[in-house]
Amino acid sequence: MKCFIFASLMLAGAVSIQAAENLPGSTESTNVLRARQNQRLADIRVHDPFILPHQATKTYYLYTAIGARSPVGRSGVVTYRSKDLLNWDGPHLVFTVPDGTWADPRHGVWAPEVHEYRGKFYLFCTLHNDNTIFSVPPESVRTNHLRGSVVAESDSPEGPFKLLKTDGPHPPKNFMTLDGTLFVDSTNQPWMVYAHEWIQVVDGTMEAIRLKEDLSDSIGAPIHLFKASDAPWINAEKVPSPRENRYVTDGPQFYRTKNGRLLMLWASYNNRGYVQTVARSKTDTLKGPWEQLEPLVGNDSGHGMLFRTFEGQLMLVLHQPFGSPLTRAKLYEMEDTGDAIRVVRAREDLHGNGAR
Repeated sequence: MKCFIFASLMLAGAVSIQAAENLPGSTESTNVLRARQNQRLADIRVHDPFILPHQATKTYYLYTAIGARSPVGRSGVVTYRSKDLLNWDGPHLVFTVPDGTWADPRHGVWAPEVHEYRGKFYLFCTLHNDNTIFSVPPESVRTNHLRGSVVAESDSPEGPFKLLKTDGPHPPKNFMTLDGTLFVDSTNQPWMVYAHEWIQVVDGTMEAIRLKEDLSDSIGAPIHLFKASDAPWINAEKVPSPRENRYVTDGPQFYRTKNGRLLMLWASYNNRGYVQTVARSKTDTLKGPWEQLEPLVGNDSGHGMLFRTFEGQLMLVLHQPFGSPLTRAKLYEMEDTGDAIRVVRAREDLHGNGAR
């Protein structure tokens, strides 16, 4: 339920050239991106946005993916930089899918996000190999192929990022997984939490798998957290139809409220399109059980994540509208109520008109 999104390169402004020659897998030094200054979010085509506030430099990094038809010539990840969430500089290439791994550099990158962990920066994203087929109808609802969540490492939020594991994704290789994110529990055990594709399991799930201390691989078997159809609002809005049901899980990300409640942002669908929603752990631990709260933002919006500004304001970034050439990052001011979170207002002064 994703689409391949290319960074917008059509904007006016000061131009700088960034070569791809220093990134893993880049074989042609002539592959370049044109980074432009003073762009607004309304000018930048973004899918699955993720913003990392880098305290050391007081810089916001917005990450998104590019496809093989970009000037780089292979799938990868770029970042845009800002000091104020209004003016953005980019794109700057931080990762390309290397040759010689399980993933095909031509088949795309999904949902890049970067976490600062133990003094380094870790890129979580989803890679693909469409040529490795697990099953086809009627054995499965849709053709199942190799798709999985990976981790890459860098000393800087600007990369270059290098894959930590090249023979397969971190979750089981025969699982179709996407949108891996980092969660560190109260014992300092790191986990990857990911969505298990509805294409494979019909009713999409959220699952978790323990990671090694250095995040280089997974440990043990995954655990189940919840399934998409657990959300009461999804079932309440279902309309009888001859078409197959699509219970989708997308975009997990965690937030601990001021009262210690553990929340998970995630996205799914209702009758009107893509929806940004949230779940809450009844035990405030990863294993739950998880209860589903009311959605936060509708109108074909989703794959959101929370971050705090350098002034301390809690913010939500998501993309809207889903799957459209007009897809852009939208920002919302949020309130931590202690038990949950709520939308205060759309920040159209930062992202322009059109949200909600």
